[in-house]
Amino acid sequence: MMILNEIIICTAFTILGYSLGSMIYNRYKRSWLHPLYTSTIFILIFLFLFHIHAETYQRGSVIFQPFLQLAVVSLAIPLYKQWNFIKQNFRKISIGVVTGTILGIISVILMAKAFHLNHLMTASLIPRSVTLPIALTVSNDLGGTASITVIFVMITGIFSLISGPNLLKKIGINSKAAKGLAMGTSAQMLGASRSMLWGEEEGAMGSAAMTTTAILFPILIPILSTFL
Repeated sequence: MMILNEIIICTAFTILGYSLGSMIYNRYKRSWLHPLYTSTIFILIFLFLFHIHAETYQRGSVIFQPFLQLAVVSLAIPLYKQWNFIKQNFRKISIGVVTGTILGIISVILMAKAFHLNHLMTASLIPRSVTLPIALTVSNDLGGTASITVIFVMITGIFSLISGPNLLKKIGINSKAAKGLAMGTSAQMLGASRSMLWGEEEGAMGSAAMTTTAILFPILIPILSTFL
C-alpha cells in the first residue's frame, strides 16, 4: 500500500511539474525554458516542500522508465525513414562525429590541466557530451562521480540547445546534414529532437550523430584512461 501511495504521489508531482514547465515554455518560447529543465526544478520544489526523499521519488517514479525507453527507441524512426539519405552522407557522419567527439574530449582535458582540476572532476566532465546512460558508464569506468556527470550533461545539453541553432544560422550553415550532426553530437537527445523541427532529414542526422557518439565513447575509454 505504501508503494502504491508513493507511485501515485510521485506520478502526480511529475505530471504537474511537466505541465507547469510546458505551459511556461509554450507561453514564452525560450530555449532555456525547455520543459526538461523547468519541470525538474518544479519537481525538486515539490519534493522539498513535502519532505520527500530522493530515494522515495525514484521508487515512486518507476512507472516512467518504460516511457523513457520508448522515447529513446522512437528516435530510430527517422533513421529508418531516411536511411538512403544517411547512406549518402555516411562519410560526413563518420568524419563529423569522430572529429567532434575527439575535440570535445581534448578540450575537457586541456581545460582540466589549465585549471588544475583533480582526476575525479576531469573523469566526471569528459563524457558530458554523450547521452546520459553512456555518460554515467564512462564516468564510472574512468573513476568519476555520477552526480557531477549528470549535472554537466544537463548543462551541456541546454547550452547547446540554446546557442546551437542561432550559432549555425549566424555562421551561415544551411546544410541539412551539418545542422543535424552538430545538434546531435553536442546536445544528444535534445539536439536530435530539436533537429526534427527542421525536418526529417535533419532529425535523422541528429539521431545518427547521437547513436554514433554513444558507440564511439566506450571504445575510447582505454585511450582516455592513459591520459588520466
